[in-house]
Amino acid sequence: MTENPEFPPADNPESIDDRTAEVLPFPLKKTDPTVPTDSPAPVGEGVVKPGEWEAELPDTDDAEAEGLSDGAPVDPPREVYPPSVAEWMEAKDKARLPVLPDWVKLPDQRTAVRKWAVRHYSAVVGYHAVRLPCIYTPKVLFYSPRGAWRWSTAVGRWVFDAEGKSLRLASVANEDAAEYLKLSRQRNDRVRLRGIVAFVAGVVGLTAALTLFVMAPSWLLMLTMATLTTTLGAVGAPADRPLIDMAKVTFRKRRLSSDIVIRAHEASGLTTKDQTIAFPRPIGRDGDGWRVVVDLPYGKTFEDAVKAHARLASGMDIAPTQLFLDKDETSGRRVSYWIADRDPLAVPSGKSPLLGATRVDFWKPFPWGVDERGNPVMATMLWLSLLVGAVPRQGKTFSARTIALAAALDPYVRLYVFDGKASPDWRKFALVAHRIGFGIVPKNGFDPVQHLLTSLRELKADVEDRYHRLSELPLHVCPEGKLTPEISRDKKLNMPLTLFVVDEVQEYLTHPEHGKEILSLMVYLARVAPAVGVSVMTSTQKPDDKACPSELRDQHQARFALRVGAYQVSDVILGAGSYSEGLDASKLLKSHKGVGLLKGMSDDSGIVRTYLADGRDAERILTRAAALREAERTLSGDAVGEAPAPEVSATILDDVAQVLGKGEAKVWSETIVDRLADLRPDVYGPWAELDAKPKAEALTAALKPFGIGTMQISRRIDGEQVNKRGIKREDIAAAITQRNEKRDAG
Repeated sequence: MTENPEFPPADNPESIDDRTAEVLPFPLKKTDPTVPTDSPAPVGEGVVKPGEWEAELPDTDDAEAEGLSDGAPVDPPREVYPPSVAEWMEAKDKARLPVLPDWVKLPDQRTAVRKWAVRHYSAVVGYHAVRLPCIYTPKVLFYSPRGAWRWSTAVGRWVFDAEGKSLRLASVANEDAAEYLKLSRQRNDRVRLRGIVAFVAGVVGLTAALTLFVMAPSWLLMLTMATLTTTLGAVGAPADRPLIDMAKVTFRKRRLSSDIVIRAHEASGLTTKDQTIAFPRPIGRDGDGWRVVVDLPYGKTFEDAVKAHARLASGMDIAPTQLFLDKDETSGRRVSYWIADRDPLAVPSGKSPLLGATRVDFWKPFPWGVDERGNPVMATMLWLSLLVGAVPRQGKTFSARTIALAAALDPYVRLYVFDGKASPDWRKFALVAHRIGFGIVPKNGFDPVQHLLTSLRELKADVEDRYHRLSELPLHVCPEGKLTPEISRDKKLNMPLTLFVVDEVQEYLTHPEHGKEILSLMVYLARVAPAVGVSVMTSTQKPDDKACPSELRDQHQARFALRVGAYQVSDVILGAGSYSEGLDASKLLKSHKGVGLLKGMSDDSGIVRTYLADGRDAERILTRAAALREAERTLSGDAVGEAPAPEVSATILDDVAQVLGKGEAKVWSETIVDRLADLRPDVYGPWAELDAKPKAEALTAALKPFGIGTMQISRRIDGEQVNKRGIKREDIAAAITQRNEKRDAG
């Protein structure tokens, strides 16, 4: 039970013995600059006006705070220095919108818009032209009687003032005679005037019709009848079934507002009622979608928005494939959204521009596809290796083949192509490839795995030799010791740009006999070869550690992942941490053929819708590339029937050991080549026909896969000291011993 205490009235307080408070006399100070502060106050000064007194009160009850003073403010001043004129003009330049859009100013965009307009409107005209005789004409004939009836009914209602009938009936129901008489007179006047107008119009129309029928040419009569029939058909057509079909599909598109964006962030858990988002710039159209830039609440980051991607799309009532997030480098909590009107990844990117290219400069970026907004994506394979991964039937081979087709159109690029699944996708590259092989099963005395192994050894020796020769070139030819376009196109130097392609690489890496050596050689090439112009591109549908070990995957600087089954697989292809960056290829749909996530080829990572070049297109491009290489005389290797001699790699150690004389500890390389030519003319005869330096380089390249290097050897000939490169006997003996030990262990 609640008690209500009673208090004594204010004018009759109860007697209180205890003393509970004390009134302190505050010193009153009157502001007067003429009176010294230390002089005593006048006795009669007790009356103080409002605003003329002040009391000295302590600021705190803490006794330890005595003697402390206020510090300097911690917030910096809003503007220490006023902006300069240059800064002010720069800010105005950034805020000023262009007078003309880019598609009007830029020639390439004007061309693209013109081509699109011709393509679009020609398709629209063709669409309606096909349907005109078989669909539109029967509709017009069917709906025109109904249109004539509707038109005549509307004219009759207008003439007899049907719109005023409801008012006249209302006056009768209300028994308002005056109002009814007034409306009746008004109706009679209208009917009289409108009847005259209708009669005159009917006479004029009938006269014109008879005149046209009798005097007009047949084409004008037919045109008039068609126009009248079409007009009546359009009037008689139902509202829910238009007379003419739409030539394009109308996609679901809605206007985006700030309320929708705020709702999406609340639904995704990125904001609360106390902390919401901010809009640093207005929401606006950006291509075929909306551009929204928001500042998340303090403490939220771009990574949080990436994790909430699906919930954000649900909050905006769109598909996840319509929402794209971009990171803003100026702030960790600022996120830029692009909301597409429809799924842009389901739209085909079109045919490859390589179909219309006469040749390609592989030193420069070339067209590979477009991004989600249709902007061109340029690819380059200089100084890097590329890994392509996806589940089957998602366009993995076609995406990789487009890059190889670009390389084929540069006659100074040497191509190595090996396909582990022996599909027809790469067969036509036999026209231009220096080395090519299909599958893993020997056929007609040809072992493709052994051919790949021989090619890898050949390429490794070439890479090692390039490093050595680039360091020895004069400064005016090679200023920084690096490969240049001029060096790569000099046939005498023999150091062209090289692209080594292996599709379904897991088939070779899991080979029971040669898999380990193939893996070791490919790891070496992917890690070391790009620096001297030899790029490696591998593709696989099994990027696990067993089929494609991480020691090979980690050597690829660029990654391209098409649709995969899980985000873990996407991380394996794109590299650890890609999922936290918003890159997840498992979110791609099955309908997204040839669409993937690209990382490492440039500073930007994102979506690429690769161009399409089917089998017939590839054959056309490769036929043109073969003619181009034949004109430049750059066809070599398997393309012209110059197959490598496998037995050279297998017996070179024994042959060199056999031609070394007794007591010869060091021998010049060119001397050994001459002796080898005498020993096996069919194998080493072409080497002996070379000049002294290329002759020595051929032997060096053949021995390097076995770990044998060359050195400077001095000989005195005719009283002069001559230095040439050669080998040591003990290196040959050590290599033979190591080879025999491996053979015995196997």
